[in-house]
Amino acid sequence: MSNVQPSQLQAKTLLPGATIGVLGGGQLGRMMALAGTAMGYRFVTLDPTPGSPCGQVTPQIEAAYGDEEAARKLAERSDVITYEFENVDAGVAALLERESYVPQGSALLYTTQHRLREKRAIEAAGVPVAPYREVTDLQSLVVAAGELGLPCVLKTATGGYDGKGQAVIREADELETAYRELAASGSELVLEKFIPFRAEVSVIAARSPKGEIKSFPVSENIHVNGILHLSIVPARVEESIQREARKLAERLAESLNVAGLLAVEMFVTEDGGLYVNEVAPRPHNSGHYTMEACATSQFEQHIRAICNLPLGDTTLLSPVVMVNVLGQHLDEAVKRAGVPDPSLNEFGIVPKLHLYGKTESKTGRKMGHINLLCKDVQHALDWVEQTHIWRQG
Repeated sequence: MSNVQPSQLQAKTLLPGATIGVLGGGQLGRMMALAGTAMGYRFVTLDPTPGSPCGQVTPQIEAAYGDEEAARKLAERSDVITYEFENVDAGVAALLERESYVPQGSALLYTTQHRLREKRAIEAAGVPVAPYREVTDLQSLVVAAGELGLPCVLKTATGGYDGKGQAVIREADELETAYRELAASGSELVLEKFIPFRAEVSVIAARSPKGEIKSFPVSENIHVNGILHLSIVPARVEESIQREARKLAERLAESLNVAGLLAVEMFVTEDGGLYVNEVAPRPHNSGHYTMEACATSQFEQHIRAICNLPLGDTTLLSPVVMVNVLGQHLDEAVKRAGVPDPSLNEFGIVPKLHLYGKTESKTGRKMGHINLLCKDVQHALDWVEQTHIWRQG
């Protein structure tokens, strides 16, 4: 991989009219392109899926992420290149960095694609992570579990998302089974101490190549079956914890030399402590609430950051609950969120539905989300509970 850091690049300011190349054609790229198009930018995406979500709203180069010839075509058509998810081929990102302008760089991508490298980078920034051990074989897992104690969480170092690639180990006789199942992926493994938490929160921080940093309000996140279900803003934790969470996210953005967005997921312990669980160098599901509820959305902010424009105002304009729409929720969500509901008027709830244009709806697959603008987040949570949309799992 290239050792070039974003700060070592000649930072460019790209004005509307420039073309932004997006490595990855999923929903994050789609929403990025929609926000950037409104600002006057042009887009092109590279993705192997015909008619990808991003490719429906912008020209698409249909090719594998590891296709170097296709990557060069993307570079030829783009003034700046960004990526919309971190499992993009780091080698291709490094190639693009040499031959084009990639302010995010490949170094951060290389770091965040691997849990061990990521954890070491977080620690180097002076930010707390859950105690962990590298696992190389079954014996090292047994030793690590003895040191960290049970319960603990075994994770693949690469490739895990939405609860995949991990196993919670509560009893010693579960160690071997967990090891066999996860080692079969061929990935290196890491064991983490289980952190009893009273809340999961996240912060989206933005940093431009010239060093300006701004963070969004803290989101309180609730997961179901390992997949994000709800994001609640304002988060229902003390103001002092929210201030510290934003401070840690901004410190990481500075230490990691971020250009663009950095999503930082954290555990809040019973005594008010914060531990970073993981980071993502891109827009994030837990930041979707910003689309209507903040003065600037995370997607506009990402465009502003990579183009070296002044960062936008991150003020929260309305309390909001973001709820994910999975494949099993899709039909009912379209019916309920697509027409005004008189019963919502009393509580001032305004549902905003966003669908991603995915051609195949599957159970557990993210098909869209609804932002419930409200006067009080409890009213929005009651609405989620009282509808039948999310009772299907």
